[in-house]
Amino acid sequence: MPTQTTQSPGPLATSTRPALSGRGLVKRYGAQHALAGVDIDIQPGEAVAIVGPSGSGKTSLLHVLAGILPADSGEVLLAGTRIDHLGKAKRSELRRTEFGFVFQSGMLVAELSAEENAALPLLLGGVSRGQALADARQWLDRLGLAGKGARRPGELSGGEAQRVAIARALAHQPSVIFADEPTGALDTRTGRDTMNALLGAAAENGAAVVIVTHDRDLAESVPRMVTIRDGRIATGVTGS
Repeated sequence: MPTQTTQSPGPLATSTRPALSGRGLVKRYGAQHALAGVDIDIQPGEAVAIVGPSGSGKTSLLHVLAGILPADSGEVLLAGTRIDHLGKAKRSELRRTEFGFVFQSGMLVAELSAEENAALPLLLGGVSRGQALADARQWLDRLGLAGKGARRPGELSGGEAQRVAIARALAHQPSVIFADEPTGALDTRTGRDTMNALLGAAAENGAAVVIVTHDRDLAESVPRMVTIRDGRIATGVTGS
């Protein structure tokens, strides 16, 4: 595992309570309810797929849990501590330290190399450039990208770029990783390989994973699947 001497797990990582919880979450856009009273718990190290059709509220749920959007009512708790009432600056800091993100398009910085992209959370957290790049290279190596750290995003395949995004999400050892349609821009085989890489690396790091997808086959490959319809949790089932 990449060395990281500048950060310690802290109380959030050692808590036996759910890694992340939502209680009575409501989010409205005008008269439309994107979330209509959602309750959800994600345990430490657990992988959960949230599945539903377009407009079901799954992306709104991810954004509210991650502190990107505020809920209109309800609570969000990280290891038992409320975070929904934090100010914008504190929420931003939390996303840099406790959360990691993987998006459908990767959202890599085109002007930076793969290892510089992967090192961004560490650099933003004050880790020295040399240490940050060394840790980033180790993550890239673990994800099958050895020798490709100097390449820019335009020189990588879609699957390789998503693995860089996964390395970036894990580099600062977050407690929760949010993945929004992480395989949506990939072909089936590459998508499956990328998902396996994400789940495997997160499990080794002890991070919980919250995946939003409309792909039910993909969701069923995740240990736990939650279905959301019309802003409400419809079912929670165990996948294969």
